[in-house]
Parts: sequence; C-alpha cells; structure tokens
Amino acid sequence: MSALKNMLVMVELELRRLRHDRTELYTRAVQPILWIAVFGPIMSSVRAIPTGGIPYTDYITPGVLIQSTVFVSIFYGLTIVWERESGILKKLLVTPVSKYSTVVGRSMASGIRAVFQALVIIPVALLVGVRFVPNPLWLGLSLLIIFFSSGGFAAISILIASFMKTRERFMGIGQAIILPLFFASNALYPVQMMPLILQYFAHVNPMSYVVDAVRGLMVSGDLSGLPLDIGAIALFDVAMFAAASASFRRIIE
Repeated sequence: MSALKNMLVMVELELRRLRHDRTELYTRAVQPILWIAVFGPIMSSVRAIPTGGIPYTDYITPGVLIQSTVFVSIFYGLTIVWERESGILKKLLVTPVSKYSTVVGRSMASGIRAVFQALVIIPVALLVGVRFVPNPLWLGLSLLIIFFSSGGFAAISILIASFMKTRERFMGIGQAIILPLFFASNALYPVQMMPLILQYFAHVNPMSYVVDAVRGLMVSGDLSGLPLDIGAIALFDVAMFAAASASFRRIIE
C-alpha cells in the first residue's frame, strides 16, 4: 500500500508541475504538428507507400504522436539528472520506500506528461483533416496505452541517467535512441517495406507495438493485433522497470 501511495504522489507531483508550467508541452508539439501538417500531405501525393486504403496523413498520425510522447519520456531523465545534482535524489533514497516503486512512480509520472502532449496534438490533427475512429472508448484506451508505454520509455531514461553524469551527455544518448526507434518502426511506413535486417529490428522494437495498437484504435479500426500489442508493451514495461530499478542507486554514486 505504501508503494502504491508513493507512486501516486509522484504522479500528482507531475500534475502540479504541468499546472504551473505547460510551455514544454507546446514547444515539443511543434515538430509532430509539422509532420502531420506538412510531411503527411506532401507524401500523400506520391502514393508510393501502401497504407491499406488509409490516407497517408491519417496513417502516420499515430506514429508521429507516439514519437512525440516517446521523446517526452526519454528526455524525462533530464529531471533525474537535475535532481541528482541538486541533492533531491539522495533524500529520496534514504526513505523506506522501495527502489522499484520509486522507479515505477517516476516513470509513470512521465506518462502523465505524454498523455497531455497527445491531447495537444490530436486537436491539431483534426483541424488538418485526420479522421479518427469516432469511438470515445477506443480513444480512452489509446491514451491509456500511451500512458503505460511512456512509463517503459521513461524507465529507459532513468537507466541512461544512472550512467550519464551530465545533462549534455544524456541528451546525446537520448537522441541516438529515439531516432532509430522511430525510423525502424511502423510509424511512417509498413514494416514489409524495410530491408530484412530492419524488419527483424522492427519486430522487437517496442515502438512498433505501441504504434500498431494506437493506429488500430484511433485510425484503422483493426484490432486483430491488439492483444499481442498489449502483451508486448506490458513485457517491455516490466523489463525496463526491473532494469532501471537495478541501476537506480548508481545515479547518486
């Protein structure tokens, strides 16, 4: 019960931060909006990418949305680096709360930020002309998937923060992780179009499963792969939480 309370406190803290400063959400939404408003319509005229009858802009919207939320989650570790430098983490680690609940709580707090990021981008996509499946329950499930998957990616950022001693190094590593995950996934094109070696990577790339789940719920309406997607996301989260928890103490060493 105390572990759950600790997680909820960290989520509440993130909500308070967003309440007082939402600038980062708006500035980080610029890039995905350009993907949807500029890149999507231009590539739609090419008609060289098979999308299963879905307009190309609609097809890439879930992928761009997930890329944006993953960006938020991966760079959430910058907060951890700052808290280490300021001494906040030392105080946190002397409390009787388990490291695992601390890592999960911090990771899921980033999920709150990712969901709000999605809520900034979705209305813009609607204005551009993207047609979402008109089902509020499916939209809610999409946001829930974004929330939980963002926790796994934030755990990666905590893992990175345990080895990186400066924010500059952290930013370089974070960027080097996000771009391969994005381009070697099904965010912009079907996996079948990739070279064979990239197809293998795409099948173990957690972003592919998140994009597939959100695309099915929000755009295509095809939920045949949803159980596999949710299972893969759950496995990814558990593995990343465990790895980040094991290295968490290194952050203050």
